[in-house]
Amino acid sequence: MAITKEKKEEIVGEFRKNDSDTGSPEVQIAILTTRINNLTEHMRSNKKDYSTRRGLLGMVSRRRRLLDYLRQINPDRYLDIIEKLNIRK
Repeated sequence: MAITKEKKEEIVGEFRKNDSDTGSPEVQIAILTTRINNLTEHMRSNKKDYSTRRGLLGMVSRRRRLLDYLRQINPDRYLDIIEKLNIRK
């Protein structure tokens, strides 16, 4: 269920703005999106796993807050990230 270190480094490498960037909103949103997709697949086969559902909802709301922040500070970056990750508005 958790993403591997290699996968996380790959995501950071793809979405970072410079070499030392690991915590920009784009990187955080991309990592959360990967984790959300993994948990969504888990929930499809384990419908009664309520603790995972609660964690999934927390991740979705954290990603939503990051997307709202990004939309406020730079709408162009917001549109780019939702297009790259295929996230609904």
